[in-house]
Amino acid sequence: MSQVPMVTLSHGSAMPRGGLGTSPMNDADAERAVGTALELGYRLIDTAENYRNEVGVGRALKHASRDEVFVTSKFNKRWHSVDGARQAFEASAEKLGVEYLDLLLIHWPNPEQDRYVDAWQGLIALREAGLVRAIGTSNFKPTHLQRLIDETGVAPEVNQVQLSPVWAKAAERDFHRQHGIVTEAWSPLGKGTDLLTHPTVQEIAKAHDRAPGQVVLRWETQQDVVPIPKSADHQRLAQNLAIFDFDLTDTELTALSALDGTAKPPADSDRSGH
Repeated sequence: MSQVPMVTLSHGSAMPRGGLGTSPMNDADAERAVGTALELGYRLIDTAENYRNEVGVGRALKHASRDEVFVTSKFNKRWHSVDGARQAFEASAEKLGVEYLDLLLIHWPNPEQDRYVDAWQGLIALREAGLVRAIGTSNFKPTHLQRLIDETGVAPEVNQVQLSPVWAKAAERDFHRQHGIVTEAWSPLGKGTDLLTHPTVQEIAKAHDRAPGQVVLRWETQQDVVPIPKSADHQRLAQNLAIFDFDLTDTELTALSALDGTAKPPADSDRSGH
């Protein structure tokens, strides 16, 4: 069984506090990586329509007990309607070979299209029908989230955002806490930045006899963030899971938080999306 602790989402589902991201793996790579991850004890697997690897992920899932794996997928803007959300679910479930999803997310708000509230209403209906255990969003800003809450009375259970010490998203995390939304981090190791080689990270890693990536992921989990790092390497996969048996000090947490804003700006979901 998994060595990862769980967090209870607002609607009652239990989600692991860490998992595996699969972007940008193809089907074959995803099948291998997910298979290895499950053998190592991972129980949260994250994919998406846009990754085009749901079939490969599904092949690996066939070797696990379905009720022991928390499966997440996300859908694109072409499905942003009440009926579209149902179609998106059915397409993902078929590719993954599952009867239900543990978590389904709107991948990007695409505010210029202005249909994400309709998509959210479709997700609410899917949860009520028992086809999806939990529902949420990805790359939504507080303004987008507030609109969902104001117009439907239902807050997402999870919001997945680009987050690491260099993109700390403190204001977003505070909004999430106030509304019972769990923060999940994509690109939690700061892909495209020098985060893992930063002297602060290196010094803390040395003090704990840990890999730099473990220090960064532990900073996130101690901020109540659920990281989903991507890796296909066996050693790295094992390291990324082994982060719950040590704690960073308050001083170390503060030092890592001080790295916020030191990298290129994160993706802007008012301008990006699919």
